[in-house]
Parts: sequence; structure tokens; C-alpha cells
Amino acid sequence: MMLKKSCWFILFLFIAVAVAGCGSRTRYIDFTQREAHEQPDQAALNSSRPLRIALASVISPKDTIVYYRQLANYLSAKLNRPVALIQRRTYEEVNMLLSNGEVDIAFASTGSYCSYRGITEIEILAMVEFQGNSEYKALVIVPADSQATRIEDLAGKTFAFTDPLSNSGRMIILKYLLDNRKDPAAFFKRYVYTYNHDKSLWAVANKLVDGASIDSMIYEYARMKNPQEVERVKIIASFGSFPTGPVVIRKNLDPLLKTRIRQVFFELHHERALQPTLNGLLINRFVNPQPELYEPLIKIYNRAG
Repeated sequence: MMLKKSCWFILFLFIAVAVAGCGSRTRYIDFTQREAHEQPDQAALNSSRPLRIALASVISPKDTIVYYRQLANYLSAKLNRPVALIQRRTYEEVNMLLSNGEVDIAFASTGSYCSYRGITEIEILAMVEFQGNSEYKALVIVPADSQATRIEDLAGKTFAFTDPLSNSGRMIILKYLLDNRKDPAAFFKRYVYTYNHDKSLWAVANKLVDGASIDSMIYEYARMKNPQEVERVKIIASFGSFPTGPVVIRKNLDPLLKTRIRQVFFELHHERALQPTLNGLLINRFVNPQPELYEPLIKIYNRAG
């Protein structure tokens, strides 16, 4: 019995010594106490924090998300900081992210920018230039064999809007109807939201709806990419020109970082490897913002509530 107790005692001493030896090489961590080490400075925290970019694509996400990821990766490399891409379905959801300060940058549509009333102030970082200009038109399209030749012919018909906040995909049609003393709520028999301009075009081409209003840039893009589909529609009305959807940024973002981001955007078109990326997003290059171009539309959105 004594022998057994002695063996246990020796084993206990061996374990104690081993633990003590380990303790001499490894710092003891008390998880109930805060570590007394220096906090990193604010600049270091900011540089490691991801730059968050939001988007609600005017073209089907499956066709464009890969291009936005390539832009995000390029921006990350140039700024030497992580970049997080946040995609939402609607323009309102992107505006909410901006308002709540949950994102730093957004690829906005014209309508989402002009309708923005968020808590967090934003400003235009850059405008998109495509095919030599920074403007587009709103096109009203119908099936190629439709008898409709003007918007009035679509009374009592089905219609596709893109997004509740879209300028070319909704607001301009509402304004036209109101200007002509027609009740938008009663004018169409039924209307749907497609949330992408190319889906609206597809819906008209396949006669799922009698008409739609789309961005002329998407129409031109479709003519190059899918001419057979475009041949199945015709244009019966055109409105505009309107300024392209801007890239917007949080106004209270660090000024030096803001300047650096703007510089990267303005130099993107010089990168030959990024040409397919920009083309896929209907962008030739980013140019200096002209906020005054949006003022007439902002007034329209303000009146619409």
C-alpha cells in the first residue's frame, strides 16, 4: 500500500515539475484580465478595415458580378487594404446601406442617387462614361409586331418597370403620365418589377408584357451581345438625356483615402487587363463628377416624395 502511495507521489511531483517547466517558457494567460499591451493606433485600424462597396446591378447579377469582383480585387491591390463587395437586389436596399453607414462606396443608379435621403451624407466620386458620353436616354419598348406606336396605346396593357427608384425604368414614365393628366395607378392593367433592365427587355421580346421602359445603354449593349433579342422589340418613345449612374462615396470618409480612391477610379481605363471588365459593365472610363446635371431629376424625385 505504501509502495502504491509512493508511486502516486512521485508521479505527482513529475507532473508538477513538468508543468512548472512549461510555465517558465510560456506566458500565463488570465482570460479574466485585459492584456496590458499597447493598442494599435487609429491609422493602423483604419488600414486593416475593409473598404465596403455596395451595388444593385442594372444588368442581371449573374452577368456582372464577376466584373465587379475584378474591380474590387484591383482596388484592394492598389489601396493595399481589403475590399468587401456587398450586393443587393434593389436600389432602396443600397440606399439603406449608405444611410446606415454600412458601406463606404456604392455603384448607384441615377434614380437611387437622386432619391437618396439618408442620414449619412454622400457625394459623387466619379461618373461613368460610355461610348463617348456620360448620358443616356429612357426608351419605351414593345414587341416588334405590336400595334402600339406611342405610350397612350399601352393603356390597359401590362408593363414592366425595373425598380421603384429607377429613373429610366419607372420615374420618367410616371412623370410623363402625370404631365398628361393620366393616373399612373390606373393607366396600366398590370405592372411588374424585373429589377434589371435586360430582364425587362427579355420580358418584352418574349411577350410576357406589352411594354417596358429601359436604359438606352442596356439597349445598345444588348444589340451587341444579343441582337436576335433586340430584333424582337421596337422603340415607341424616347426621353432624355440623363446623367449616368454615379459612383458615390461617404462624405465623412478620410479625405486622403477619398482622394486616393478617386485617383484609382480615374486611372482604371489605362489598365489593359481591365478592359474586358469595364466593357462588361458598360464603362469606357470614369470621369469627373458634375453634380449639377442631377439637380433637375432630384427636384422630380423630391416632388414625387
